[in-house]
Amino acid sequence: MSKDIKIGAHLSTAGGLANAVFSAESIGLNCLQIFGASPRQWRAKMPSESEIAGFKSAREKAGLSEVYLHAAYLVNLASPDQEIASKSVNNLAEHFRIAQTLGADGLIFHVGSGKELPKRTAMEKVAEGVSLILKEVPGPAKIILENSAGGGQKLGSFPEEIGEILDLIDSERVEVCFDTAHGLEAGLVPEYSASGVSEFFARWGKNVGWEKTPVIHANDSRTAPSSFHDQHENIGRGYIGIKGFESLASLEALWRKAWIMEVPGFDGNGPDRQNADLLREIIGSAKVKAKSEKQR
Repeated sequence: MSKDIKIGAHLSTAGGLANAVFSAESIGLNCLQIFGASPRQWRAKMPSESEIAGFKSAREKAGLSEVYLHAAYLVNLASPDQEIASKSVNNLAEHFRIAQTLGADGLIFHVGSGKELPKRTAMEKVAEGVSLILKEVPGPAKIILENSAGGGQKLGSFPEEIGEILDLIDSERVEVCFDTAHGLEAGLVPEYSASGVSEFFARWGKNVGWEKTPVIHANDSRTAPSSFHDQHENIGRGYIGIKGFESLASLEALWRKAWIMEVPGFDGNGPDRQNADLLREIIGSAKVKAKSEKQR
């Protein structure tokens, strides 16, 4: 397995956090994403000391280059309902504390929806919430905003919005994750052709910065461009397709990112070796092709 290509997936922690590491090894991954606590509850329970130690030991033995946690689905920092917004800050802080304790590289979260609020006001609420969490939870792990699939007044569908939120927060402890399926579903990347990817790459670089984007959620999309419906599909089986991922992988600046899959699996049981091998082959082939062209 090529260690300079970072392929990971969101894997289950059923039976213990370390089990996700063992699953990652079994399907040939070298980075990982997990939930540090239940994604469907407002209270996030810190793992036990033995579970934390077991996870860290398993990660070290497996040699995983990067580990990310994903936040709870309930979180909406932009909510006009102050109770929801406050609970979201508290929940994110708890998950972020777990990320720091586990030695994870970051906590990825969905920016949320301001609903009836003016967009600028909603973005200011997100920035305020993140700033509070950063003050409350010290440590090297980053808080990572993820682009959305759009619809329902969701924030963060486009790099201009994400860039504005980053400017409002103004912290080196905040980074961004780009989700390939969300980019298509929101209409940010209407098609993953060479020209479509090139235009997106420049737009994202100008407004967010690829140096601020360590993670790519590598997901195909079951729904069409600009559908605003967030439904992931296996690599090459959706509207992005193999050619689309090849176009994305042709961008040299993305080769060093962590490509983390959140796919249903070809057997329907979650991310698998077939998806991992496909993605690794696509990126590896792009690197070989680029090297060959440089030597001409």
